[in-house]
Amino acid sequence: MIYNFNLGIGWASSGVEYAQIYRARMFRNIGAEARFIFTDMISQDNIQILTENIGFWDEEVIWLYSFFTDNKVSPLTYTLQELEKTFQDEEYTFEREGKKARYTFKGQGNFYTCYMQDEESDLVHRVEIVSGGCLIRKDFFNHCKLFSEYYAPLENAAHLYARRFFNENGSLAYEEIIDGEDRVMYRFPDRILFSKEELVGYMVERLKLTQDDVMIIDRTTGVGQSILQNVGKARVGIVVHADHFSEGSTDEQYILWNNYYEYAFAQHKHISFYVCATEAQSELIRQQFSHYVGTVPNVITIPVGSLASLHYPEKPRKKHALITASRLATEKHVDWLVEAVVKVHEVVPDVTLDIYGKGGEEEKLHKLIDKLQCRDYVKLCGQQKLDEVYQNYEAYFAGSTSEGFGLTLLEAVGGGLPIVGFDVRYGNQTFIDDGQNGYKLPINDKMEQREKIQLLADAMTRLLTQDDLEACHKHSYEIASRYLTSEIEKKWKEVVG
Repeated sequence: MIYNFNLGIGWASSGVEYAQIYRARMFRNIGAEARFIFTDMISQDNIQILTENIGFWDEEVIWLYSFFTDNKVSPLTYTLQELEKTFQDEEYTFEREGKKARYTFKGQGNFYTCYMQDEESDLVHRVEIVSGGCLIRKDFFNHCKLFSEYYAPLENAAHLYARRFFNENGSLAYEEIIDGEDRVMYRFPDRILFSKEELVGYMVERLKLTQDDVMIIDRTTGVGQSILQNVGKARVGIVVHADHFSEGSTDEQYILWNNYYEYAFAQHKHISFYVCATEAQSELIRQQFSHYVGTVPNVITIPVGSLASLHYPEKPRKKHALITASRLATEKHVDWLVEAVVKVHEVVPDVTLDIYGKGGEEEKLHKLIDKLQCRDYVKLCGQQKLDEVYQNYEAYFAGSTSEGFGLTLLEAVGGGLPIVGFDVRYGNQTFIDDGQNGYKLPINDKMEQREKIQLLADAMTRLLTQDDLEACHKHSYEIASRYLTSEIEKKWKEVVG
């Protein structure tokens, strides 16, 4: 079995989750049985709808908190009608608005607030129970009650002090006692654990790993040590998803590893292999280990994504149409792209930019687009499946100043798109051959934001007005052909056997 460890997952997944679902497909294709483990407490949604949304199969997913129950990851099927059966003939009034419903009972301040999966169905994800005006409990459901949270008033607010996790028949599997954000205790019938790290370790112990198993860790924060202490004879691999060191704090005598990888690198004697998405990063890690540590670990290059096929346009590409796709997060600098396109528009009046993705910067981008009065040619398109979309555009625009691989970059060249972005490790350097299928723009910490925006604007203007776009499209397809699924499957087969 291949186990893959991560922390959380949401509606706007990061590159790590997308890398995992690509890997899941690789494993399915080569017949390797795999599980993907998530260790964050996820309560705003049923974890199944989040993992299914990105492409995981239910049987592939393990959630830390339901692992110790017989109530596994499954779709939400619990209904309002099932909830009403628990009311024991109590009188109530009922009202509903959209995804929220309320049952009000006799007495003052006694009601249930139900949160539905959507606005049409009666599927209940969670119920908040208020008594005497105080929140006392929240119940969470999939096909039955999965867990409950218990609250008490403290300093004029509801204070979470416990969670109980249930088996399918309603019996108690274990409970979590909570004393503030960092102090927790887990009580099982046969033992007590005093931290979440211990809970993760107990989970790994219960997996009963052997030398035939492989443990791949995508994120080590808060879980790395507990995994390694309980992994037994299983092989352990670490996936490096981002830049792994701080260049500004590194000299000939000392290297500062990225916090996310410091522990994983320090434990290199216990790591069977490290996986990087690009050969450039793999070779850099080998050189750095040789120089600073005096040893060279087993570093393997396997792209975190692949292409089932190259995508060619069925009709002419929309002239001067640009696309970018990413989480709408600060580090992606999508705002720079918006400002750059406004400058391009002065020279190329029919230029357009479609921005795909969701994230915390969305509202800020809406305001910027309104401020710059560019809504006619700059659009926020939300989260969409883009496999058959890239090839409709002429070029891809990237504003990120750090990209471990760049799945959207891979998909962009798979649609034949030239790319304009900064000359930063590692994605842009992997997918852009400067002057042949776009431009890698010089950048340093001393440059002001306006300079970076102007560089982006000038390069994209040059690409659209001076370059041979057909030749650029052809070169991008040549790069993309190295990343066909059949080639990546071979690499994983060599690693996991």
